[in-house]
Amino acid sequence: MLAMDSDGGSALTSAQKDALMDKVKQEIMIANFQELLQKMTEKCFKQCINKPGTSLDNSEQKCLAMCMDRYLDAYNTVSRAYSTRIQQEHHQ
Repeated sequence: MLAMDSDGGSALTSAQKDALMDKVKQEIMIANFQELLQKMTEKCFKQCINKPGTSLDNSEQKCLAMCMDRYLDAYNTVSRAYSTRIQQEHHQ
C-alpha cells in the first residue's frame, strides 16, 4: 500500500523505492542479455554459416562455439571494466 504525501498524492516508502529500483535493474539486465544474445547470434551466424541448411556440419558447430566463446569473453571483459570504473567513480 502506498503512503500518502502532504498533497494527498501517493508516495513510495523507502522499501518500495528499493524494490522498484531492484525491479528496474533486473529488467535492464534482461534487456542487455537479450541484446547480447541477438548480436552474438547475428555475428556468429554471418561468420560461420556459409550455406544454411537443415543441420550444421562439424566445422560450423566448432566455428559457432568458438565465436560465441570469444564474444562472451569480450563482453565479460568490457562489463568488468565498466563495473570497476563505475565503482571507482562512486568512491571519489
